[in-house]
Amino acid sequence: MAVLSVLHLALVIVVFIHTVDSTTTCGYQSCNAVKEGMINVHLVPHTHDDVGWLKTVDQYFYGDKSDIQRAGVQYILDGVIQELLNDPNKRFIYVEVAFFARWWRQQSDSMRHIVKGLVNQGRLEFILGGWSMNDEASTHYNAIIDQHTLGFEFLRQNFGDCGRPRVAWQIDPFGHSREQASLFAQMGFDGLFFGRLDYQDKDERIKSKSMEMLWRGSPSNLKKTADLFTGVLYNNYGPPKGFCFDLLCADDPMMDDDRLNDYNVPQKVEMFVNASKEWASAYATKHILMTMGSDFNYQNANAWFKNLDKLMKHVNKQSNSTTVNVLYSTPSCYLSSLNKEAVRWPTKEDDFFPYAHREHSFWTGYFSSRPALKDYVRRTNNFLQVCKQMDASAALHDTDNSTHEIQVLREAMGVAQHHDAVSGTEKQPVAYDYALRLARGVAACQKVVNDAYGKLLPLNASYTPPGQQFCNILNISVCGLTENYKQFTLTAYNPLGQDVTSWVRIPVVGKVYQVKGPDNTNVPSQVIPVTKDTKRIPERQGSIAHYELIFKTSVPALGFSVYFISKSNKARVKLAQSTSKKLVKNNEGTDTVLKNEHVSLTFDGTSGRLKTMRNLNSDIEVGLQQGFYYYTGHTGNNTQGVLQASGAYVFRPNTTKSFKAKQIEKSYVREGRIVQEVHQTFSPWVTQVIRLYEGEMHAEFEWTVGPIPVSDGSGKEVMSQFLTTLDSKGTFYTDANGREILKRQRNRRATWDFSQTEPIAGNFYPVNSRIFIRDEDLGVQLTVLTDRSQGGSSIIDGGIQLMVHRRLLHDDGLGVGEPLNETGLDHKGLVVRGKHYVFLGGIGESAAFHRKMALKLYMAPSLSFMPNVMKYAKWTKQFQTKWSGMNSNLPDNVHLLTMEQWGGPGVVPSSSQPYIIRLEHIFETGEHSTLSKDATVNLQGLFATFDVSSVTELTLGANMVLSDLHRLQWNTTDINDDSTHEVPVVSKIRNGSVVVELKPMQIRTYQVQLKDRK
Repeated sequence: MAVLSVLHLALVIVVFIHTVDSTTTCGYQSCNAVKEGMINVHLVPHTHDDVGWLKTVDQYFYGDKSDIQRAGVQYILDGVIQELLNDPNKRFIYVEVAFFARWWRQQSDSMRHIVKGLVNQGRLEFILGGWSMNDEASTHYNAIIDQHTLGFEFLRQNFGDCGRPRVAWQIDPFGHSREQASLFAQMGFDGLFFGRLDYQDKDERIKSKSMEMLWRGSPSNLKKTADLFTGVLYNNYGPPKGFCFDLLCADDPMMDDDRLNDYNVPQKVEMFVNASKEWASAYATKHILMTMGSDFNYQNANAWFKNLDKLMKHVNKQSNSTTVNVLYSTPSCYLSSLNKEAVRWPTKEDDFFPYAHREHSFWTGYFSSRPALKDYVRRTNNFLQVCKQMDASAALHDTDNSTHEIQVLREAMGVAQHHDAVSGTEKQPVAYDYALRLARGVAACQKVVNDAYGKLLPLNASYTPPGQQFCNILNISVCGLTENYKQFTLTAYNPLGQDVTSWVRIPVVGKVYQVKGPDNTNVPSQVIPVTKDTKRIPERQGSIAHYELIFKTSVPALGFSVYFISKSNKARVKLAQSTSKKLVKNNEGTDTVLKNEHVSLTFDGTSGRLKTMRNLNSDIEVGLQQGFYYYTGHTGNNTQGVLQASGAYVFRPNTTKSFKAKQIEKSYVREGRIVQEVHQTFSPWVTQVIRLYEGEMHAEFEWTVGPIPVSDGSGKEVMSQFLTTLDSKGTFYTDANGREILKRQRNRRATWDFSQTEPIAGNFYPVNSRIFIRDEDLGVQLTVLTDRSQGGSSIIDGGIQLMVHRRLLHDDGLGVGEPLNETGLDHKGLVVRGKHYVFLGGIGESAAFHRKMALKLYMAPSLSFMPNVMKYAKWTKQFQTKWSGMNSNLPDNVHLLTMEQWGGPGVVPSSSQPYIIRLEHIFETGEHSTLSKDATVNLQGLFATFDVSSVTELTLGANMVLSDLHRLQWNTTDINDDSTHEVPVVSKIRNGSVVVELKPMQIRTYQVQLKDRK
């Protein structure tokens, strides 16, 4: 009998596998039926699984550290799969591929086959599909695209077209970026749903039934291509009150046996029907999306689904009287139902920043929380691009192990984009884990870069170059190799598609060095002492460098240059370099002027502070003061808005007044032909160096802040403030994720009558790469570029504030459960160093500067070093000193966003690995008289190591052929709105050329088949 049972079970499994594998009804065809004329409640079983927050990503996966939080993702997926197998009507969505990939890699082939069947039938649906649900304020667009591409490719390889997400799902980020919507639209999504928006905005939208809209992601540039249907969820992303059925919940179950005590079906049905009607009253159709799940829910999937089955059964029994119909659904099925309705949808052109969940509670602190991690993520993104490019240029293969090594960094970066990672809103041990993952990924990619140099440096394969060594904390003047070798080489790799010049500062031990360029000519250099403010940074322990060697590198497009550096005591070498003059104290009361060919800075002779800035090319001068201030963080028990404390998420100063970091020492000047510097001390824990480099059009402000003192019992939020004489009329401008620029107006929101409760925090916005103010009457603009994401604003006309560091002593009550109180190696408050780049000019020339400068900053040259074991003459017989991966530069308004070895949906049989190439136009429409014009690039013959044999244009996420994309179309309330489908223009080979045409802000993604260049 037992044998028959086992055989019967085996037969059932075989039949099931055959059925699910042979039937593909995913997507909009897989939806359960709705009922016309009724309120259709689309129950969406889901789990929101943070890729690190209170616990690390791996602790969350395994369910470790239950004393911190009871959460184990592997058990969620185990249980949900079994429940879906039990009932073909059930649906479940999954979001975070970082977790799903961990689970998938541990499954047997038979389980994988079963799961593929569920996906093919639309019963298990992937939503969003990124490696993580990324933050939208602190993330750079390059990293956003990469982490989604990573998740999409995993789904494509394992599930084909049925694994392709059709809906974006940003339910937990703390404010929403318009650029994120634009990127999602370009990835091919039909819609976006999110949970958090400002409480005042939500109240107005509920009243006007405008919780769903068509979001114009790029109204001035990409237009319809970037339009995205967007819906706001009614209850953030949780179920109605009383209907949470997980082991983490305290709500009563559905007790539906009337023979037993505590029978509660009538009460539960009434509660649910009332909730459904309440939710429906906020929306324009008779469809509502009801999220059944929350953080790490479905660890007991049986409890959830068993109770939902009962709820659905009893509500639908009474549907004739209640007019409510309940069904298992997904966000894509709900979206499909909306698309069939004859509704004209409202539109929106601004973004959803800043976010406040109640009065006095603006989530604008996290724009700057954990500034060191934010910097590390940005620099690591740079190195990932370098790693992928060099892997592609050198055509490394799996035998070089490069695919695995790059994957380590790809996944680490994907995790780091999570909305509790780069945002800075995680617990301290989790922040350490994110940094450790990035460090391991960087180390893995350093191996790839070394392998690439091993192939690109030699003049022929018989020569093997010395291994490259990397110095990861040059920003605080530490590099073991340059400190311990008298002769060494610096190799600078340029990841841009244009030639670039860049200043380098290398820690050294001597006062006199000779620098030879790739052509063996002397390169002007300057040696200056490492400042005492740099030496006080705890992380410099063990460094013996007392000086910095400064010189300019010139590196070809997508290539490298090698510089030969040697220590010398010979007097004749001194004549070849510019040395620092004796320090000049500002104690005579006369103004000090720093001046190069393009910029003049005047400093007050008494205080040593900046006084004016002048653009010598356009003869524009403004009064410009700059200094450091701090707000003290508000304390409170967080039980209501007026008692809101400042914390990892929330910025809430205890007054509207800021406090100066009092200057206790006078500044001094260090002069030189290459660089001129003013060193300023504002307090023992706030110092700054303002620099003018030879030939540069901007001033560099390098600040060092920390340890922030808290012995007075007050947390502090430190600002760098620029105050000009420009009349900005309450208006300022910030970038969105490093791309388009958004206009901001103080104490105003574009879409509702805004009531301000925090005049400082309520005017802060994300500054991912730049912020500027304008005097429209004068046609003058002051631009400040950042080296990482920060919060910024213009609190008073003519002023710019950027929050550079924060250290707080109270939790803000929003879940992280600890104050934002980072410490360094010495267990004191963390010391953070960063840079601002300031440009003054006319509006047109400012656009040209900030577009190109922002690109140079986030795609800065990658530096590595080798002990110099041979003379220049011998080196040049064996190795390259200068090399470019491109035969010609890209136009000034075009950026090579991506070049990597990659698979993709358009693969055809080929002897070589296909590449993914992304090109983007970096200017907006009308920004510049010439650079905002359309651009063209011919891919044929562009690259030095390969030729293009064929191209297939893909969606932005590289998971679908662009010509196959047919997004849902929407009618709007806009007058004369063209609702016709945008037709993608696909580049093809014509007359032996592959000509790519780019309009302002357009990104085009190509899968490229190669023919090897012999």
